Amino acid sequence: MSTSKYLEGRALFWAVIALAMGGVGIGVTEFSIMGLLQEGAADLGVENSAMGLMISAYAIGVVIGAPLLTALAAKIPRKRAVQYLMVFFAIANLSSAFAPDYGSMILTRFLSGLPHGAYFGLAGVLAGSLVPATMRGRAIAWVMLGLSVANVAGVPLVTRLGQSLGWRSMFIVVGVIGLLTLVMITFFVPWHKAAEGASMRRELSALRSGSVWLAMLTGIVGFGGFFAVYSYISPTLTDVTGVDINLVPLVLALYGIGMVVGSLIGGRLADWSVFGAIKLATSIMIVVMLTFGLISEWFIPTLIMVFVMGATGSLLIPGLQTLLMDSAPHAQSLAASLNHSALNVANALGAALGAAVITMGFGYQAPAFVGALLAALGLILALLAQWNAKRTGLQIG
Repeated sequence: MSTSKYLEGRALFWAVIALAMGGVGIGVTEFSIMGLLQEGAADLGVENSAMGLMISAYAIGVVIGAPLLTALAAKIPRKRAVQYLMVFFAIANLSSAFAPDYGSMILTRFLSGLPHGAYFGLAGVLAGSLVPATMRGRAIAWVMLGLSVANVAGVPLVTRLGQSLGWRSMFIVVGVIGLLTLVMITFFVPWHKAAEGASMRRELSALRSGSVWLAMLTGIVGFGGFFAVYSYISPTLTDVTGVDINLVPLVLALYGIGMVVGSLIGGRLADWSVFGAIKLATSIMIVVMLTFGLISEWFIPTLIMVFVMGATGSLLIPGLQTLLMDSAPHAQSLAASLNHSALNVANALGAALGAAVITMGFGYQAPAFVGALLAALGLILALLAQWNAKRTGLQIG
């Protein structure tokens, strides 16, 4: 199909669902580990803070894999590339189910993270090519909606399954979702030739752009605040709020519902104003982090803030991905994948800073105040990125 033609109706619906299904699997493997932190620590004989480093290992895999695998796939048709990535993703997650010890689990989590950013980058660009330019932000958000659905249904269900059948069952479920995604993409996503003139060198040219690095830094710092809190949401709920551990999956479902709402609004905001969406999201995140740190001893207010936290995080993502794509117009696949490198550097940064303040004895509420500071720095960087775009004449949607 020519990239100048667009899908409509049922054809567009099923193509987007197929691409978003990969996001469901990625969301389950990325976020379920946080809800099964204590179970994993008990099984592997390590502290909760050591499990936080497992989250970081996955994130480092994303950071490395996004530019590397996207560049390697430059000459491969995008549909074929996302199929290959899903095969890799399924195998890597299934290997985690049988990892015998903490060290090998760290390795398999790193491998599982490698296709994450490349998949979302290529799937987002592919989805954007199926619709008119005025709907590009929404198309990206629809693919990212897979992460939101994962947090509404997949993460709570898999967390509950992990509590009942063992936390490793999570990885088997994720492997099956990866294989299902492969089948759906095969049947529902139209074939596209590789981008004309595509090459590894052209994709890697995005890394020479100061605007790309500034956009990435905005995402790393701004979103790092979110992960400083969410990485330790399960012990915070049980030890600070007093939530029964069996109810944690239901609370996490509230976060997922918030993500759905935030994704839908965030896509429209990105189509309206990329920088406006980013500045609004980081501003709200400052307030959310501060509020969560102050009220997390109270049950009902905490539930409300978990929902709002999910919405705020998803509000930011479409704007960041669109900003990166517009910052490197001749290397959009790699630029889009770098959004997920940025988010997972944020994941590693947030988890590490959260572990640091907890280990220093400040308690599970302390990461929220670290998160508010990081979100404020992210807002400053967004303003700097906007100034730089005006200075250089860069056309941002």
